[in-house]
Amino acid sequence: MNIDDLIAIDIHTHAEEPCCGHRDDGYDEFQAGMANYFKNPAGKDGMLPSVPETAAYFRERKIGAVIFPVDAERNTGFRRYSNEEVAEICAENSDILIPFASVDPWKGKAGVREIRRLVRDFGVKGFKFHPTMQGFWANDPQFYPIYEAIQDEGVISLFHTGQTGVGSGMKGGMGMRLKYSNPMTIDDVAADFPDMPIIMAHPAFPWQEEALAVCQHKPNVYIDLSGWSPKYFPEILVKYCNSLIRKKVLFGSDWPAITPDRWLKDFENAPFRDEVRPLILKENAVRLLNL
Repeated sequence: MNIDDLIAIDIHTHAEEPCCGHRDDGYDEFQAGMANYFKNPAGKDGMLPSVPETAAYFRERKIGAVIFPVDAERNTGFRRYSNEEVAEICAENSDILIPFASVDPWKGKAGVREIRRLVRDFGVKGFKFHPTMQGFWANDPQFYPIYEAIQDEGVISLFHTGQTGVGSGMKGGMGMRLKYSNPMTIDDVAADFPDMPIIMAHPAFPWQEEALAVCQHKPNVYIDLSGWSPKYFPEILVKYCNSLIRKKVLFGSDWPAITPDRWLKDFENAPFRDEVRPLILKENAVRLLNL
């Protein structure tokens, strides 16, 4: 990856389509709901991009991309996209893609072994967690062996925080419980695993101030700005990005739900300081990812 040639690094992109066969029951409805929430047709009618298609899209735009699946098999019943397959495709497109993985924390000791294997054998650089979709409290000590493995291997954890499009508008919210994604739970994880870099994903509505407090207070915590158009960012988030956390905030789109084209266009008109923009778009990610 030639960092100097890139205009930005997108820290938050998804490998969505399940592997190893047809879509599971309910997966079409789930993706249609996501498409409706984000006003984006990518989830409908099998239109989700493959990982190679994602690589081509980002290469054309000279944007590096961290990409990951989400393993929430226990709570949703949907088969995950193979972590190994994502990592192998990233290796084939290493000029533009950076592999993260996802291991359902409910997998316990098997999950710990998988984490270590994915880092050592497949070069995975971090792991994505979605407390609402996976149905767990991030600060529950029963999941600490998972974090111990991540910290031991010297890689990054990325946690969804705040509201989610998963299940939005569906009956019972598809069983998703928003409470699990309160960013204050990450404060405990950051305190107990101070050597594990943590990214809190998204403007964390309705807990934005809690997320900012955790990010400012804990040196190992960062925030990515994915999942929202910058024109909708809360005023206090922009204020903190321009000042106290300017070296701890990261560009993320939430591809394919939100495209980098849309995000970057709206970012141009958002009230960020000129000296902060390159930090958000690339420099902070380069430092965090040791690129």
